[in-house]
Amino acid sequence: MKMWDINQNSHGSPASLTSKLVQRTAPGGDAASHAWLNSLPIAASIYRVDLSGAKRIATNPLFDYLALSRASAAGFDTCCFNDLILEMIAQDRQEHFYRWRSDDKVQPLDLEISVSRFGGDEPYALVSLVDRTAEVQGKVNLRREMMNDSLTGFANRIGFEERIGEAVDNFRKSEVEREFALVVFDLARFSRINESVGVLAGDELIITVAKRLMSRLRNSEIIGRLGGNEFALFAPVENGRGAGSIAERIVRAFDDPCKLSNLEIKIDCAVAAALGNAVDDDPMDVLRHAQIALKRAKQTKKFELFSSDNLDRALHRFSLETDLRRALERDELELHYQPLIDLESGKLNGFEALARWNHPLLGMVSPLDFIPVAEESGLIVPLGRWVLQKASATIALWERESGSDLPIRVSVNLSAVQLLRDDVPSAVEHAIKAAGIDGDRLTLELTESAFVDDPEGAKTVLDALKALNTNLAMDDFGTGYSNLAYLQKLPIDVLKIDRSFVSDMLANKDNRAIVSTILSLASALGMKTTAEGIETQAVSDELKGLGCTNGQGYYYARPLTADAAYEFLSARKASATN
Repeated sequence: MKMWDINQNSHGSPASLTSKLVQRTAPGGDAASHAWLNSLPIAASIYRVDLSGAKRIATNPLFDYLALSRASAAGFDTCCFNDLILEMIAQDRQEHFYRWRSDDKVQPLDLEISVSRFGGDEPYALVSLVDRTAEVQGKVNLRREMMNDSLTGFANRIGFEERIGEAVDNFRKSEVEREFALVVFDLARFSRINESVGVLAGDELIITVAKRLMSRLRNSEIIGRLGGNEFALFAPVENGRGAGSIAERIVRAFDDPCKLSNLEIKIDCAVAAALGNAVDDDPMDVLRHAQIALKRAKQTKKFELFSSDNLDRALHRFSLETDLRRALERDELELHYQPLIDLESGKLNGFEALARWNHPLLGMVSPLDFIPVAEESGLIVPLGRWVLQKASATIALWERESGSDLPIRVSVNLSAVQLLRDDVPSAVEHAIKAAGIDGDRLTLELTESAFVDDPEGAKTVLDALKALNTNLAMDDFGTGYSNLAYLQKLPIDVLKIDRSFVSDMLANKDNRAIVSTILSLASALGMKTTAEGIETQAVSDELKGLGCTNGQGYYYARPLTADAAYEFLSARKASATN
C-alpha cells in the first residue's frame, strides 16, 4: 500500500472542511450518525474509539463504494483506518491527512484520506475520502503532452533533456562506468518542402521520417525531436566507439525517397555526434557539443564528431560576432578596392569593393572568417548596407575630387543570406540616392547559391535591381550549380570566372577547357566576363586571346585603400591622356 503524510498540504480540501464541520455538528447516536453521514457529499465513516481500539459504527453509501468496494479491489486495506485513528490520538492531534495511491498503472486510484476526532471522554473519529484520481491523471496527461512532440510522439526538447538526464543518472548509480553518445541530425531542404508543397505536406514528411527512425531504434536508445527538422538520439556506447555506426544507421533510413501524395522526395540530412561519460559529463553540455558539430556537418556535408577544436572554433565565432557588432557600431571597418582591367585595351574599368577588418587585438581578420559569422548572426544586413553606402559615397567623392564623371564602376558583393534577410533593392536605392550617383555606377555581384533555393524569388529581386539601372554579375561561376536554364532567364550582365579555374589554367588542361567553355557561353548569351586571380602576364595574355573582357588579380594590383585606389585611378587616367 502506498500511503504518505500530506498533513501540511490539504487544509483547503473538502476532507479538511468536513473534519472541521464534524466537530460542530456531529450527531451523538448511531441512527443519527447514519442520517448525518448520508447528507455529506463525500465518502465518510464514523469510528468509536475506546480501550479496545477503533470500531467503525456508521458509513454512507459513498464510503461503502469508494473505500469498501473500489479501493479494496485496488489493494487498499481498510483496517489501516484503525491504525491511522489510533496514531492520531496517540500523538494528541485533532486531525490528520494521508494520501494513498494504488499500484495499478492501467486503472489507478488516488485517494485523499482525512481523519479527525470529536467527542469528549469517549472520542469518536470521522474518516472521509476524496477521489483525486481524475485530478492526478489530468496532471500526468498534461505533463505528458508538455514533454512529447504531438506530431511524432517522440520526446520534445524538454522531454528529451529530462529523459537523457534520467538515463545518465541511472548510469551513475551503476558500478560500471558508462559512456554515451548524443547524435543530432537535421533534415536538409525542409523549409523548401514546406514552401513548395505546404505545411501539411511538411508535417506528413516529418511523420514519415519518424516512422523510419522508429524502425531503426534500439531498446537502449532515446530519440527526440528538438525542433522543426532537427532530431537527436541518445545511445550508450563502449570505449568511445559506435557514434559513427549510429549515424550511418540514421542516414540509411533515408536511402529510399519519401512518398508524399504523388511526390517522391529524397531526404538528405546532416549528422553529427558528441561523446560523454556518465561520471564526468553533463548530458546538456554533450548535447550542446553535438549541435556545435552539426553546424560544421552542414558545411562539410559529412558526419562530424565533436572535438575540443569544434568548441574552440565556436567560442572564436561568438567572440568574433561580438567584436564585429561593435566594429560596425563604431565604423571600424573599411573598404579596399581591387582594380578591374580591360584585357583588350589595358584600361581601368573599375574596382571591386572588398570589406576589410583590422581587429585591435587579432590584426587583419580574413573575410573568410568574419563574413560567415555575419551571415549566421544576421549582422550581414547592417554590414551589407554599410558596404553599399560606403562604396557609393566613395564613387561620389572621387568624382568630386577629379572634377568630372569617371568612366568606372565599383562592384559590390551581395550575400545569398543578405538577399533573404534584407530588402536589397531598397538598400541599393537608398545608397545611390544618398551618394547622388546613378545606379549604373554599381555592379552587384551575387554567387550562384543566391539562386538555388528560390530562383523565381531571386529573379524578382534581380529585376528590381535592374530597374535601378545597376549592373549584375554572377560571382564564382562554375563552382556551384551552374543551372544554365536559370542563367538564361536571369538579367545577368557579367559572368565572373572563379580563381580556382584561372590560377593554373596554363598547366591544367581541364581548367583551361572550363574557362574556354564559360567564355563561349557568356559570348552566346551576350554577357561580359571577368576572370579573377590573374597573377602572371602569361595568364592575362591567354585570357585575352580567349576573349575574356576584364581581368582582376595581383598581376595588376592588390586590393588598395580608398586613397591608394584614387591615386591608381588618377595615374591610369593621366597615362591614357598622354
